[in-house]
Amino acid sequence: MLRRAPHAKSRWAFLLAAATGLGGVVFAPTPAFADFRVCNSTQNLVGVAIGYRTASGWVSEGWWRIEKSSCKTLIEGPLESRYYYLYAEDAASGGRWEGKVQMCVALTEFKIAGTNDCFARGFQRAGFQEYDTREQENWMVDLTDGPTDNSTLTNSDASQ
Repeated sequence: MLRRAPHAKSRWAFLLAAATGLGGVVFAPTPAFADFRVCNSTQNLVGVAIGYRTASGWVSEGWWRIEKSSCKTLIEGPLESRYYYLYAEDAASGGRWEGKVQMCVALTEFKIAGTNDCFARGFQRAGFQEYDTREQENWMVDLTDGPTDNSTLTNSDASQ
């Protein structure tokens, strides 16, 4: 007995709407979204954590798994802070992209309020690299194998 694929009806309706001109919205250009993105230009999986200040204090969160030669959005929408902080680890080699700003991290997925007493609260500490987004709505950081200018991370303003 043959069965219709679960989505065949909705696909047929989409094709019919497109053919009759009702699907024009589907082809309309989509607006550009503001965000904070991290790209992994290495050949290994990378784990990334981000830190930022909110009205109620400091927050660090992670882990985003970013496959080789790909990008991931860590914060969607216009950036609300001027400064953001990143820490990343290469899953294969154990290499790190780090900085001087100490924040809390955990071994598994986390969202941690505050930067003090990490060990006493059951977390680890890691050095995060500071990024001044100059109050841009978009920002992109590109993780590379070879840091430049004594920087542990390479960044670029996505709006340029």
